[in-house]
Amino acid sequence: MMTRTLNGGRAGAIPTDVRWLLCVAALALAPALTGSSYVLNVGSLALAFAVLATSLNLIFGFTGLLSFAQVGFWGVGAYVAAITTADYGLSPWLAFPLAGAFTGLLAILVGIPALRVSRASFVIVSLSFTLLVTLLSRSWVDVTRGPLGIPGLPAPTIAIGDRVLLDGHDPLAFYLVMLGFAALALGVMFALVRSPIGRILLATNQNEALARSQGINVTRYQLLAFAVAAAFSGMTGGLYIFHLGIVDPSIFDTYYSEMLLIIVILGGAGNFWTVIVAAFVLTAVPELLRFDPELRLVMFGAVLVTAALVLPGGFGGYLRDADLKRWRKDVRP
Repeated sequence: MMTRTLNGGRAGAIPTDVRWLLCVAALALAPALTGSSYVLNVGSLALAFAVLATSLNLIFGFTGLLSFAQVGFWGVGAYVAAITTADYGLSPWLAFPLAGAFTGLLAILVGIPALRVSRASFVIVSLSFTLLVTLLSRSWVDVTRGPLGIPGLPAPTIAIGDRVLLDGHDPLAFYLVMLGFAALALGVMFALVRSPIGRILLATNQNEALARSQGINVTRYQLLAFAVAAAFSGMTGGLYIFHLGIVDPSIFDTYYSEMLLIIVILGGAGNFWTVIVAAFVLTAVPELLRFDPELRLVMFGAVLVTAALVLPGGFGGYLRDADLKRWRKDVRP
């Protein structure tokens, strides 16, 4: 009889996390091999969605808090990076980490009162936050330039004298920058969810009352997850707008919120790797249907209804349940 490891793989086989890492690496490297500017631009957006969706997954899938604030933090980070660059001459390389630090601190200030309410009320607070910063982006003209936005943002560039080593205007160069950032961000969040802190977040998600009875400071860990997710969302927005070259109130478009929820739901909330794969797939598919935006909406609706009926736990949940059944079959005497 073949034996199985605790993570679902057979003894002596490649560990599950390594297999998923190779799969994600193949998806991430594919755009760079095409040489197509269009594919590279789509790939950069897919990497941004992968980090944003994983940030939402950290809050929703592992902590159990449905948050609509991720797009708010993504937009705030974009504006912070744009303002510090356009008005204060800060380098893009420094502006986007600063945007992440700002959104992380902002998440703590928002999260302290928000986490004192019920989970249902937290959803409303997070949505209200995103609506508020959207309103500010349109109305605080002295700072945000209102609907006109902040154009002419520089691309991240590395130069020594007159020699340019990396030109962020080149789609391939920016894609490699985005790939490096995404690898770092996803690596940190993977380490977090696989650490004892990640197990505490899952325990809180499954039974918050029991976790509190064991002496766990649930609010502290929820606040930590909220701040980490916000920081990476802000950095993602702060980096990606240097690719766009402009930031305006459309950065808070509800399309981003819809896409993130769809990615996490279909990928499987609480499943790390399948959410990343879903980010790549669901970024590419709408591009194939760009000729008909209404068809994209119909497709998303049909996919969500099908997932709710057939795969209530998402693709990741389906794989986990299937692997658990095989494991039980193998260990059965």
